Amino acid sequence: MAKCSFCGEELPIGGGKLYAKKEGTVFYFCSGKCEKNLVVLKRKPVKTRWTEAYNKLKTTLMSAKGKEKKE
Repeated sequence: MAKCSFCGEELPIGGGKLYAKKEGTVFYFCSGKCEKNLVVLKRKPVKTRWTEAYNKLKTTLMSAKGKEKKE
């Protein structure tokens, strides 16, 4: 199964949108919200709070801070 290129959500079979650039890059989107944020507004998923990439980065930074405090 494919994952949304912006938020990281799993796409059901036959669902979502496929966006292909002229250069050959392929993006999968679960909704128009994700498509607009990446293609039109050119936002980075890491800086958008509701994405999987943001949450993953946040947890790694929090665990790194916790390790620094213990030492």
